Amino acid sequence: MYIKPVKSTLQKISLFLFFNFVVMTNSYATESSNIVLVINSSELTNSLTKQQVRNIYMGGALSQKYLPVHLPVGDPLRVDFNTYIIGLTESRIQSYWAQMKFTGRSKPPIVKATVDEVLQYIIEHENAIAYIPENITLPISLAVLSLSKG
Repeated sequence: MYIKPVKSTLQKISLFLFFNFVVMTNSYATESSNIVLVINSSELTNSLTKQQVRNIYMGGALSQKYLPVHLPVGDPLRVDFNTYIIGLTESRIQSYWAQMKFTGRSKPPIVKATVDEVLQYIIEHENAIAYIPENITLPISLAVLSLSKG
């Protein structure tokens, strides 16, 4: 196999940007695995699909049953959650919620300033659900949800 040498400066820059994008995307994707979903529920719910979680956080039918909790805008954990679970950027999500609030169709998830506040809220409210870093020790009353395929 023969690889043609890169000659122009533009080709070199393009190649450099491409490889940096691949490296940054791969390292960013591994960070998303550090998120766990936790819930305070007496039901034996231990698994939700990615679509169900998206539905809960975007005001769909399941959001009537669960109380979704977000970290503040700009929090790296929220960015990862929005990117890899919800599948939207923060600006798209904010635009969506502006429309939902204006039309009165739904209310956005509750926002708490810190992971500790998120945990406290979940402990105090039945069916509250949130994402937190995986290295947090959880009280017995909370369960970790797994994301199932489907």
